[in-house]
Amino acid sequence: MAAYLIVDIDVHDPDTYQTYIAQVPPLVARHGGTYLVRGGNPQTLEGDWAPTRVVVLQFPDEAAARAFNDDPDYAPVKAIRHRASTGNMILVQGA
Repeated sequence: MAAYLIVDIDVHDPDTYQTYIAQVPPLVARHGGTYLVRGGNPQTLEGDWAPTRVVVLQFPDEAAARAFNDDPDYAPVKAIRHRASTGNMILVQGA
């Protein structure tokens, strides 16, 4: 069953974040992941959630999503994201 990483990102250092964006796609692909959403301009239709940038990644299954997030090669790239932004990430199973 497919699994999804849903990320709400607030970028406070766009130049550094561009470095992250340039390095992460091959790591996502290595684990069978694909980008479904990668960008800004989210529009709140209900509630008070007001993200500035939303990213949705699809993986073949939960194990692949976790393998991506836990990949030792991703750790230094993730550190770039942490320096350039703050955010929240959840993992959900597909239907």
